[in-house]
Amino acid sequence: MKVSICAVGRLRRGPELELLSDYLDRFNKQGRSMGLGPADVIEVEDKKNIGMRAEADLLDRAIPNGAKIITLDERGKLLTSPEFAKCLANFRDQGQGHLAFIIGGADGIDPSLRARADMSISFGSMVWPHMLVRVMLSEQLYRAASILAGSPYHRA
Repeated sequence: MKVSICAVGRLRRGPELELLSDYLDRFNKQGRSMGLGPADVIEVEDKKNIGMRAEADLLDRAIPNGAKIITLDERGKLLTSPEFAKCLANFRDQGQGHLAFIIGGADGIDPSLRARADMSISFGSMVWPHMLVRVMLSEQLYRAASILAGSPYHRA
């Protein structure tokens, strides 16, 4: 099951990009034998700075055809890491071929795109920088693959 992280903004050089690349590489290696991955990042940028609606249009075009849409939103469902792993496994076991995780810009995700989501998850009631959320999500993807593989990485 392929995984795409569709996000507003360009992640340039720096520690966030290094961490993102590292965790996605780990996820791809760990998940391969379990039918998870590969994962990629699709970045979109509202160069005219028109706002959430324009970002939603760009994100909508970035979502791979047939992908389940999962938004990362402060109003989303709070999941433990094992619950997130089970969720990924359920999507895979139901024959879902592609998941698209959506990360909005500084103002969040336009309500029209949020309404189309198959699922919405939250990393807590605090607001996180959208560049950092990519890293957090990539780590949770790797952690989920590790949990499903029975690896000792996740210590519950």
